[in-house]
Amino acid sequence: MKHENKIALVTGSSRGLGRNIALRLARSGADVVVTYRGGRIEADAVVAEIVALGRRAVALRIDVADTKTFSGFAEALGAALRETWGRDSFDFLVNNAGIDLAKPFGDFTEDDFDALMNVHFKGVFFLTQTLLPLVSDGGRIVNMSTGLARFAVPGYSAYAAMKGAIEVFTRYLAKEAGSRGVVVNTVAPGIIETDFTREVLSHPGAREFMAGNIALGRVGVPDDVGGVVDFLCSEAGRWVNAQRIEASGGMFI
Repeated sequence: MKHENKIALVTGSSRGLGRNIALRLARSGADVVVTYRGGRIEADAVVAEIVALGRRAVALRIDVADTKTFSGFAEALGAALRETWGRDSFDFLVNNAGIDLAKPFGDFTEDDFDALMNVHFKGVFFLTQTLLPLVSDGGRIVNMSTGLARFAVPGYSAYAAMKGAIEVFTRYLAKEAGSRGVVVNTVAPGIIETDFTREVLSHPGAREFMAGNIALGRVGVPDDVGGVVDFLCSEAGRWVNAQRIEASGGMFI
């Protein structure tokens, strides 16, 4: 197995795209730290699925919007690593957790902006800063962005701007972490059918519009993205660094 003896931490992995990434890494041999904010039952179910694959997993709670809790989370993670694996480090950090908030530019409030900022940029920045000492030398960090950082869909100005910041942050982090052999990349999904996008896709004609603007003619599914993260964490992806990889099926090209 290509990730044998590796440990991955995937934020927001109790459901949706994060769940798929966690399971995909587990199928490739990695053990997984599953994180959740409110869905403990869902997180435990993902842990059970990973264990059924013959891997080890634990579930830890974190609110990625609350930076004040990050040091406590790092302590809990360290304890879990020692108790479950007899280690004080992990190998792959996937910053996946996110929220959806779309409004016309003129309707955005400062509270809306801060909610997106705290999860999608500030939280990623400072959680990575907190956990980087626990990432093994030669490890991998994958930050999730969005196709919306390349193409524009009305209503997503703030969300896409945060993800654009993540793409710049990724390049800088790759430069600064490179001395330890840590590889850092961004994966930018297009429209993917998960509970995250269910409301958008439920609007009359939305699915047909999206599919009609994707070269491969369909809306994406989580497996379309999980494999990209899996590759970037593998030995085969070791020389791909500081890159933005869009997994959108050719959306708006």
